[in-house]
Amino acid sequence: MRKWAVIAALSILPVASAAQQVTPSGPSAAEASVLIIDRDRLYADSQRGQAIEALIQQDALALQDENDRIQAQLIEEEQSLTERRPNMSMSAFRAEAEAFDAKVQDIREAQDSKLAELERRAQVQRDQFFNDVREVVGQLMLDRGGVVILDRRLVYLASGAIDITTDAIDRIDAETDAQAD
Repeated sequence: MRKWAVIAALSILPVASAAQQVTPSGPSAAEASVLIIDRDRLYADSQRGQAIEALIQQDALALQDENDRIQAQLIEEEQSLTERRPNMSMSAFRAEAEAFDAKVQDIREAQDSKLAELERRAQVQRDQFFNDVREVVGQLMLDRGGVVILDRRLVYLASGAIDITTDAIDRIDAETDAQAD
């Protein structure tokens, strides 16, 4: 079985060698550098990512405050209906209870829609962040002699020397500071 593997490997060598010789300018496969980046940390630890998250958090807290006010109001309405129940006819109570349930469902749908919109906006802003920093990270890749950057989550094992996350954060922050001036 091993004999066939060796023969197969040897039969590939001339092709690989020929392919290397025909490569136009640029680093050869042996010289090419693979770099990795932790996208989550890049976003979470950079000033720009933190600013985006602060705005998203502010919107989330505002929505939570709105939900809390609505919930308090609905609890009050429900208690009022419960207190009035003994003095109401069954049909009148049923009509008010159904109207209250419909109102609760409408509010729940509206608030769920607001939450979904907030999550959508957060994802759009996160995607925009990565699009905005692509040039900075790409220049860092070129400066390091890299030809590709992989997300750290896709890498099983790697040397810390090829992780450019901290350098990328530093460059993004420097650019953010320069734009603020």
